[in-house]
Amino acid sequence: MTHPFEPTHPRSARHFVLLLVALTFAAGCGGRKPLLPEGTVEADKYLFTRGNEEIADKNWTDARAYYRRLVDGYPQSPHRPDAKLGVADSYLGENNVESFVLAVNEYREFLSFYPTHTRADYAQYKIAMSHFGKMRSPDRDQTETREALVEFEVFFERYSTSALTPEVRISYREAKDRLSHASVNVGLFYFKSRRWYPGAIARFREVLADDPGFTARDSVYYYLAESLLLSKKNAEAVPYLDRLLNEFPDSEWAPEAKRRLDAELTH
Repeated sequence: MTHPFEPTHPRSARHFVLLLVALTFAAGCGGRKPLLPEGTVEADKYLFTRGNEEIADKNWTDARAYYRRLVDGYPQSPHRPDAKLGVADSYLGENNVESFVLAVNEYREFLSFYPTHTRADYAQYKIAMSHFGKMRSPDRDQTETREALVEFEVFFERYSTSALTPEVRISYREAKDRLSHASVNVGLFYFKSRRWYPGAIARFREVLADDPGFTARDSVYYYLAESLLLSKKNAEAVPYLDRLLNEFPDSEWAPEAKRRLDAELTH
């Protein structure tokens, strides 16, 4: 005997499934409060405030829904530029590869729509940070690190007086260090694994030339000096040992550098 709710035909079965999906969707929608309650005064301000509340609680999807409604529905609102940035920030907050791409798109659209806005510097900074968030460890591909550095440099060029500059410089330094660490790793591979000292010397010198502010340059000084000593270029090694001791007296490499330098100076 056929159950009264059991479909008896393939087409009926398909309709039955579609009906269940529709009913489930309707039930879910019915349980969700509308973004904009009926009769809301200053609707754009309400949407912006709610978006800010949700993003403060890291409810990225809900925040984006409020901001989107404002951006799409209230083109003349004074809150629209900030809501556009809010959409981008909600993507950045999700912290995954796909959301970073979407964030960059939103920040670039903001700069296209509002190139002279007082928060244009913020948008450019966050474009850089979208790439920054995808940087990989020094032993992996550094494409995103390079992209982040390009965008940081655009920020410095366009917004040199921005109040965000000190904060941006911290992230910029971290990205520069990441790229320099990647180059140092190549030099160490030549030095330790291949014992190809000309290659190590070239790589370490490149790091010092490209990034004189590298925070771990004490290790570069040490291994560059060692590579030169092992290549019988003792006179060229001395200045790097001296720089290590002067710039990084507390470095883990300092005792050995002092021993090496004393040995060279007493010859």
